[in-house]
Amino acid sequence: MSSSSLESLTRCSVAVDLGAARTRVYAKGAGLIVDQPSVVAVNNHSGSLIAVGAAAERMDGRTPQHIQVIRPVANGHVVDIDMARRMVRTLVGEKLHGLKRRRTMQRALATVPHDADPLMRRAAVETLAGVGARHVELVETPIAAAIGSGLPVAHPEGAMVLVCGTTTTQVAVVSLGAVVAGGTVALGGETIHHSVVQYLRNRHELLLPSQDVRPLHLALLGSGGVGNGVYTGPIEVQGRDVVSGLARTVTIDPEEVRGAIQTPLTGLMDTIRVVLHRCPPDLVADLAERGMVLAGGTARLPGLADQLREHTGMAVQVADEPELCAVNGLAAMMAGRVMPYLAEPTVAGDAGATAGAGAAPAQDGLPGSGPLAGGREVIGAPDPVGAADAVPVPEQDAG
Repeated sequence: MSSSSLESLTRCSVAVDLGAARTRVYAKGAGLIVDQPSVVAVNNHSGSLIAVGAAAERMDGRTPQHIQVIRPVANGHVVDIDMARRMVRTLVGEKLHGLKRRRTMQRALATVPHDADPLMRRAAVETLAGVGARHVELVETPIAAAIGSGLPVAHPEGAMVLVCGTTTTQVAVVSLGAVVAGGTVALGGETIHHSVVQYLRNRHELLLPSQDVRPLHLALLGSGGVGNGVYTGPIEVQGRDVVSGLARTVTIDPEEVRGAIQTPLTGLMDTIRVVLHRCPPDLVADLAERGMVLAGGTARLPGLADQLREHTGMAVQVADEPELCAVNGLAAMMAGRVMPYLAEPTVAGDAGATAGAGAAPAQDGLPGSGPLAGGREVIGAPDPVGAADAVPVPEQDAG
């Protein structure tokens, strides 16, 4: 890895993992300063911000008509730049308020999905530019998550990581700091939740509250729960009767509900098979020995790892603190703790932009994305919209 790209990473002061479920921000000298739901609540009449994070999430489904709850991030990328800016500005500003030594967040590191197109990448950059960042480096989420889970992503050997998010799961095989083969499937915690809720509605005419997460456990506990416990008996579920509208309790056999999630799980298994099929034989041999690692908050779903073991025949390990793998990976990169395999960078796209971390290398002389050793997506963000929008980050002590 070139010294310039190493220096570029370590010069970043803040790392941002913008997820559909939660926003996490890590700042040098302060650690993880933000871990909040990616939710904002606004007044439709005035446009003023009413609440962000957990406070806004508690309002979901309980607001009057003039208040709207918005989720500015979907499928791992920003879909509402203005709301995402206001959310990040408020969350970060609250945490850093009152610091004696502060400086503007000029260099930032952020995650983007493996399959993010140029518009999605630009949206991430503009979001951080709106809170004061003048230089943004983008790292593909599977690479950051693999680093955060301790996989040897920078070495010439294969490693598979599944980033299990709220609405999507990214499947990636990494080697030499790049995603050799990858795919994304519309399967996440919300997908499974929705499948189970729909099943209970159609089969038992029972409507569950939108924020009730019990169906997830109901569907999967039968194949191994938290602490390796196994639940084999029926479970009582409380909800509202679809016809009468009154509260009602029904007794459900977990086995019947698990069948409701087989369709989305089948899509995940198919994606894993496709990704493995794209891998060189030598990397497949590495994966057969090492297995796969699950990262992301949905990796904690009881029984998910067992389902993957059963369907793939591979070893499956849930990373420690899987929901923090991506932001921890960014933090490791900023701290210079990642020592990638030495390689020259591959320049891609417009002048001034180097290859995105984790993207496939260029082939046949065509522009492409280089390996981690070659650099990350480096995009000069527009000037901040104003001093009022600049978010301060902690200044590092000399030495």
